[in-house]
Amino acid sequence: MGPERATPRAPAYVVAGDDPSLVGEATRDLLRDLVGDDDPALVVEEHGNEEDPDIGSVLDACATPPFLTSHRVVVVRDAGRLRADQAGALISYLEDPQPTASLVLVAGGGTIPTKLHNAVRQRGQVVDASAPTGRGRSSWLASRVRESAVRLDAPATALLGEHLGEDLGRLSGLLDALAAAYGDGASLGSEEVAPFLGEAGGVAPWELTDAIDRGDTEGALEVLHRMSGAGQRHPLVVMGTLHRHYAAMLRLDGAPVHTEADAAALLGTRTTFVAGKALREARRLGRDGVGRAITLLAAADQDLRGASACPADVVMEVLVARLSRLGPRRSRPARQPRQPRGGGRGRR
Repeated sequence: MGPERATPRAPAYVVAGDDPSLVGEATRDLLRDLVGDDDPALVVEEHGNEEDPDIGSVLDACATPPFLTSHRVVVVRDAGRLRADQAGALISYLEDPQPTASLVLVAGGGTIPTKLHNAVRQRGQVVDASAPTGRGRSSWLASRVRESAVRLDAPATALLGEHLGEDLGRLSGLLDALAAAYGDGASLGSEEVAPFLGEAGGVAPWELTDAIDRGDTEGALEVLHRMSGAGQRHPLVVMGTLHRHYAAMLRLDGAPVHTEADAAALLGTRTTFVAGKALREARRLGRDGVGRAITLLAAADQDLRGASACPADVVMEVLVARLSRLGPRRSRPARQPRQPRGGGRGRR
């Protein structure tokens, strides 16, 4: 048996998150911490890989005394597959859990039942494996880079973050690949990192609408390609993003709206930031510009549904280019030159 732990193990854990790579990484870290110096083969018992998890076996595993160790760890993968009755059985167990067992529920296969999630939160711990958004994303990325086996300078870290976009689950693998190629402790810049980046990651949908609103045709097309490539968004999904964007402007057009709060109330949203963006863009484009955008969207929608022989990617590229040219171009910071990357798509 290993030395006594400074922090007691909780009776249950939920590893929550949407990115399978980040969830898997957080689960490995948690299991490593729970197992400690013991033999994982004696401590860890896995369940849930089957389509219909056998909750009876899970409960039996939790109730079985540990053998040659002080503790057992029972892992249920794809806990989102659990039915209400199965979740109820685990909730009942958590009312009087075994002190020598830790139950680990790993996200996947759907949404973990809310009552079970709350029961674990009350009796144990929830491990959030999601990467933060907004300003927190940059600090999270920089922290992960600092903890890695290689040292990236600021431009290389920025390039990595820009390239990965929403696909931050790829970060750990990229850092491991850099360490394998250059050695632990190597100091790397953009030139050393660029060849390992591969295809650009997906981006958030508002990056597309922001680029269109700026009149940045080149930037908007680049975002579109990343959304439909690594982002794996179907053209009709992208169309839905654009339709919601301009439908909000259409609702604001001619309405007695003077402030961002007025716009938020009319649009039925709690965030004045989004409503304010829609209000400013509606005023910039004017009634004719918003009407033209709706006409372009309707025509592209028909083309995607078979009215045109053009491939879907061409339809979307033409649409995005036309939308970005509806209003006057805004001033924007100069685009930074990029490292050439192989395998990218050419511009049409």
